Amino acid sequence: MAAQRVLIVGGNGIISSSVSRFAVERGFEVTLLNRGRSTTRPAVEGAEVIVGDADDAASVAAAVGSREFDVVANFRAFRPEQVQADVDLFSGRTGQYLFISSASAYQKPIAQLPIVESTPLRNPHWQYSRDKIACEDLLVAAYRDSGFPMTIVRPSHTYDATLIPLEGAWTTLQRMLDGKPVIVHGDGTSWWTLTHARDFARAFVGLFGNPHAVGSPVHITGDESLTWDEITRLLGRALGVDPRIVHVASDAIAREIPDMGPGLVGDKAHSVVFDNARIKTLVPGWVATTPFAEGAREIAEWYLADPARQRVDTELDAAFDRLAAYAAG
Repeated sequence: MAAQRVLIVGGNGIISSSVSRFAVERGFEVTLLNRGRSTTRPAVEGAEVIVGDADDAASVAAAVGSREFDVVANFRAFRPEQVQADVDLFSGRTGQYLFISSASAYQKPIAQLPIVESTPLRNPHWQYSRDKIACEDLLVAAYRDSGFPMTIVRPSHTYDATLIPLEGAWTTLQRMLDGKPVIVHGDGTSWWTLTHARDFARAFVGLFGNPHAVGSPVHITGDESLTWDEITRLLGRALGVDPRIVHVASDAIAREIPDMGPGLVGDKAHSVVFDNARIKTLVPGWVATTPFAEGAREIAEWYLADPARQRVDTELDAAFDRLAAYAAG
């Protein structure tokens, strides 16, 4: 039996590189469509690469040509016009189209925990989330109207060794190392869910060609619940320090650092717990196996291995100083 042909739009990102690598390991015939530029992650050995720009529908169409695929997964679709272009291009040419949405699309504020796939979608704070919701609406209509074989996947804060899941990234870790106050939003006790890309990949690839996954959403998240204080301390421990945590209201952080506002007020400031029963039914035996204590060590090792990765944003660092002074009164 011939291997299933899989097209992955992306393939170099935090999630897509892990998915691509695992799909190759599982024997899928994987084609990656991206701009062919070097990244911080190694190339996926065993995958074909075709060059195209996911932001340009004509470029994607030219790269794909007349080829057909058993599975198409687009990790670079963020706006409804991109998804509509995919529906137009791949209708009748794929057995399954997987769209990577976001758990940030679930209603804010959250009315009830745990979050399930039928939890309403509404995020008035973050345009990114509203665009993902619009993409989902388009796919639901395409499935109902013409049977377009879509599967919607909603991840929650998926990371690998290159992604620091704190606001400020390396700037925040450098503050830990320097003994400076580290800003944590709210009172640090809200719950959050992190998902390692390796765990996500095993579940995601398990959806390939699964008829029970077509036409409906599923989220893929870790089961571990951590407070933001715990996340911060685990990263500090991985660096060998005890971080000096200072709590600042999310709204105050958003006023001081506007770029952080939408993702903070529209997502991270809210406690989340996800019910993963559906993905475990669709992919029997799957469970997330990487605790963040392990992930934090991987992050610390990756950044400490190369000084070039340790870039401090001086403006952001100064803003954190101002927030620490504000918290001190």
